[in-house]
Amino acid sequence: MNIERLRLKEDSDRIKHWKKWGPYLTERQWGTVREDYSIDGAAWENVTHDDAKSKAYRWGEEGIGGFSDYKQKLCMAWGFWNGKDSMIKERLFGLTGNQGNHGEDVKELYYYLDSTPTHSYMKMLYKYPQSTFPYKELLEENAKRGKLEPEYEIIDTGIFDDDAYFDIFIEYAKEDHEDIVAKATIHNRGKEAADIWVMPTIWFRKTWFTGDEPFLPKLSKKSENQILAFSPKSGNYHFHFGGEPELLFCDNETNREKLYKIGNQKKYLKDAINDYVVEGSTDHLNPSHFGTKAAALYKYTIPAGDSQEVVFRMRHKGGDISLEECDEILQKRIHDADEFYLDLQGHVIDEELRSIQRQAYAGMMWGKQFYYYNVERWLEGDPGRYVPPIERKKGRNHNWKHLQNYDIISMPDKWEYPWYAAWDLAFHCVPIARMDPVFAKEQLLLLLTEWYMHPNGQIPAYEWNFNDVNPPIHAYAINRVYQIDKKMNGGKGDYEFLEKALHKLMLNFTWWVNQKDSDGQNIFEGGFLGLDNVSLFDRSHVDQFGARLEQADATSWMAMFSLNLLRISLDLCEQNQVYQYTATKFLEHFLYIAGAMNNISGDNISLWDDKDNFFYDVLHIDDKSPKRMRVKSIVGIIPLFAVEPIKEEMYENLTEFKKRLDFFLKEKPKLASLVSNWIEPGKDKRHLFSLLRGHRMKSLLNKVLDPNEFLSDYGVRSVSKYHKDHPYSMKLNGVEHTVQYTPGESDTRMFGGNSNWRGPIWFPINWLIMESLKKFNYYYGGDFPIEYPTGSGKFVTLDIIAKELSMRNIEIFKRNEDGIRPVFGDNAKMQHDPHFRDYILFYEYFHGDNGKGLGASHQTGWTGLVAEMIHKYFPREEKIHDEAITLFRS
Repeated sequence: MNIERLRLKEDSDRIKHWKKWGPYLTERQWGTVREDYSIDGAAWENVTHDDAKSKAYRWGEEGIGGFSDYKQKLCMAWGFWNGKDSMIKERLFGLTGNQGNHGEDVKELYYYLDSTPTHSYMKMLYKYPQSTFPYKELLEENAKRGKLEPEYEIIDTGIFDDDAYFDIFIEYAKEDHEDIVAKATIHNRGKEAADIWVMPTIWFRKTWFTGDEPFLPKLSKKSENQILAFSPKSGNYHFHFGGEPELLFCDNETNREKLYKIGNQKKYLKDAINDYVVEGSTDHLNPSHFGTKAAALYKYTIPAGDSQEVVFRMRHKGGDISLEECDEILQKRIHDADEFYLDLQGHVIDEELRSIQRQAYAGMMWGKQFYYYNVERWLEGDPGRYVPPIERKKGRNHNWKHLQNYDIISMPDKWEYPWYAAWDLAFHCVPIARMDPVFAKEQLLLLLTEWYMHPNGQIPAYEWNFNDVNPPIHAYAINRVYQIDKKMNGGKGDYEFLEKALHKLMLNFTWWVNQKDSDGQNIFEGGFLGLDNVSLFDRSHVDQFGARLEQADATSWMAMFSLNLLRISLDLCEQNQVYQYTATKFLEHFLYIAGAMNNISGDNISLWDDKDNFFYDVLHIDDKSPKRMRVKSIVGIIPLFAVEPIKEEMYENLTEFKKRLDFFLKEKPKLASLVSNWIEPGKDKRHLFSLLRGHRMKSLLNKVLDPNEFLSDYGVRSVSKYHKDHPYSMKLNGVEHTVQYTPGESDTRMFGGNSNWRGPIWFPINWLIMESLKKFNYYYGGDFPIEYPTGSGKFVTLDIIAKELSMRNIEIFKRNEDGIRPVFGDNAKMQHDPHFRDYILFYEYFHGDNGKGLGASHQTGWTGLVAEMIHKYFPREEKIHDEAITLFRS
């Protein structure tokens, strides 16, 4: 066990709280729902980027390269100023949902390069221009652009073209769990000397909004380069800064006069350090050198091609703090991180793949965030403070008063999505389980606790609207993480984790059955399901057409949910056979859902279309015949995900479960034959439950593997390329609605046009396709070859197809034979510059034809699944597979 694994064990055994400090600040607290106290709920406009420097937040804190304790009481981050900007750079800039031509978007360049799971070592890179930051240009140019034009990014402004910028590497290293070294190394990449002001900043989150703290925490000057941070609950933290900085103090208090044109309640204000550095104003600095916010100010002139370091150290223990050990501590923690990854990546021999995977893991670790949201307090307001408008009482999230979130959570992205999302988080936990299975399990259980899950059993979607519905993949993630953890523990499974999860998952399953199956016919109407504009219209509001929509994907997700719970129940039977009764329950649900998909309400209406050999949603409008929505999208591929191979040994001693199985095989042979290869055991005496028998599975795979339909050079598209020349249209309420193959950014304003499911490649869907193919292969082995290309007479096995699809996804990030990474598109700077080309951005989704990264640029959460693809599909012993792939591609 390497040193980092020992730290993880110490943390989980509560011997030493190694995870107490970590990268738990968000990158954008402004514009979030929690900070919105407006009448109309326009969160983006209520607190803007320009407001942020002057407003003390209620629910969380933000910063560049931020670090805090796990309750975010004491925070530290980095500020910079190039001598030209109108404000210091202490938070990341981006456009709001209303300013961007494709929704909100961060307009900065930064990269997460390294992290261990206990955050004993972390590293990131921020690129800061030496010229005036192009705030105005980014706003104005994006405002000019329409939906048919690409986003205008900071690199498009040309501000990096002449290399007049700083590469700022930020590192953290722990000597002990509360002894932390922080270092910024600033490289001048330009051709001339350049000035920079550097401000490591520390402050207390404003908890005194609530009156809960009788005594204010306090930062005070201890010496010319030391600050003492005191709070009644935590005692003293000592900060020692290298060199000879100027220590500046103020309070984390709102400048009410600047923001609202009303009198200030306090004298020393949050924006005082900004005003001093940029304007020379000392009006709101505390000359007595104490407060709740402080910074150590350094000014450097860095020669061309040279660098400068800023180092500080924080310790909880008293006594002198030596800075002479800082470099040694950093080097030791780098060694520990290398040792940890050498063990984790030992079977990945390709150096470039190791680099991509390590950066993906780093992004997931940097993506942790302290998330605080008490909905009832948010609705009611704080005692003795400003009362929120009455409109809030029936506005956003008003029926989630039970929700009290106060935890470290894995975020989809800490700028564009600085709030958790249920199905994103489930995917995050799969690769995270390789690094830190305890954290992965804790995250999955967290959303099932009574202070997250609604009393009716619904899992909260995300803060913008907790009532929205994400695909029910939590059970899949729990089962997957359980299996990974079990294998890592030498075959010993965490039954307590599985048992806790099952009881809560059953509540969520019941919610789905009661709320999303309006006729009780086992056909589900999930609505939105996280797929934004995949349909002709917003599927959550189909009632506007006086209609209801029976969804192939919602129904298939529920079939998958049933099989996931069946498998969890059977795993638990290894310890307690009483769970065979829950296994029986979910077996029945699965079979009835499968039957309903083929004969809705007994009316001989099927979600499967025999003409197209594809699954479609079915639209029911009053007084009209049901109509299949013939959009060839991933909606029709999701039935592939409902598959589970089960070994005989799992149930051979479960008499009640076997009895129920036998009943279905005997009494309902037609129903059973739709979904299973149960009588005929496959490879290693496995039996199979699936929505797809041979013909339908081959038909779906023929489309998935057709370059003119779903198969791109970089994975599986979300909508078939067939719709490029054959758009699908339907008139509803006199308005024509159309879906066309759109491989890049969205060209509609549905859901703000922020993301696009009409052609691009999305990692979570590609991942589940691969997972399903592997499961089918567990059953069939090599006895179910697929002809590829169709009509070629060449056949490949399902596991080869799975690996090929993973390679296509991975090749988005790999250099091709021309040295080009598809993720960077045609940007020459990112492709060839030695200070850009090796740093990976993990985008939200990718262009369906060329693999260019689109949407959120740091959504390492589910795009971080690339780390698991590399882990699963590139072990050393795969030489035979590699030869088969070569044949497949030829």
